[in-house]
Amino acid sequence: MAVRRRASRSARFTPDFDPDFGDRALTEARHDIVIGRWQGVRDLLAATGDDWTRRTHRLRLLAHAAAGSSAVEAWRAAEPDSPDAAVLRAATEVVRVFDTAIAAGRGNAVDRGRLDTTVDACLRAADAAPADPMPWVSLLSVARLYEGGVPRRELRQWFDEVRRRDPYNTEAHAQLLRYLSARWHGTHGAMYDFARDAAGVAPPGSPLPILVQVARVEEYRHIVDGALGRGPVRGFDQHWKHELAVTELRRTYARWIGGREPGRPVAPEEVPDLNHLAHAACYAGQAEMARELLGMLGPRASWVPWSYTGEPAEQFVRFREGFGVV
Repeated sequence: MAVRRRASRSARFTPDFDPDFGDRALTEARHDIVIGRWQGVRDLLAATGDDWTRRTHRLRLLAHAAAGSSAVEAWRAAEPDSPDAAVLRAATEVVRVFDTAIAAGRGNAVDRGRLDTTVDACLRAADAAPADPMPWVSLLSVARLYEGGVPRRELRQWFDEVRRRDPYNTEAHAQLLRYLSARWHGTHGAMYDFARDAAGVAPPGSPLPILVQVARVEEYRHIVDGALGRGPVRGFDQHWKHELAVTELRRTYARWIGGREPGRPVAPEEVPDLNHLAHAACYAGQAEMARELLGMLGPRASWVPWSYTGEPAEQFVRFREGFGVV
């Protein structure tokens, strides 16, 4: 009997928290960065072309890999006229300045000169790659770190520049949503209004409606952070389950999943957003929807948003088993 129990445990489903979500070409390029090579990154971005959704996703993850190395600087030195090198360099500087902010601790301002230098790098990248939305996405990211935020007109200009190039860029919308949240420079109301407006104009099959679920996670984080570890927040147990939350969850599912081409495989760049939708469905107790979404994901899990509500792997496995996903 003990042997059978051990065998059952060893065969239990294990989620895969691959940071590249199955994008093998991206994994190889990030490995190149670790060993100090930039040629693989250059080739990957050239092959990605103007698939802006995939390119934005890949650039973000490449920037995180490059932040702790000099590979992107070596590329810029070797090919100073490369637009791709300029765009990655700017995105990498954004990651580095966020790392500085994290090390300083929340509530401690980052040196304004450092932020201005990062903004300049993003603007130079935008000049070098005029069709690419990514430098403007990077600007929307770094805007959060300015004490008191950035002027509304400037913020709107940066967002408009993204939309001119890629109107439904989910990452750009997510960055502006976080800027507008109560955790940064706005309010819950401003954040939800923005998310709902963006979701309402998204074409069928676009993941943009997931912004409403991202907003719900941001609100949850803000409330829990405010509790300062004092235990469960009173009256907050219905955060995922109240009528409006469930209605908006179903609306997101219908607009995004209902509009996708039936049977189309889940692309690596879709995995983080799909985890947000699956997480919301699980915590809302929407069994049929959760079962389908977890089935679409298979083992591909992301740390966010599961890490905000507990131990990620435990939750992912528990909900799969609870909803009978095979």
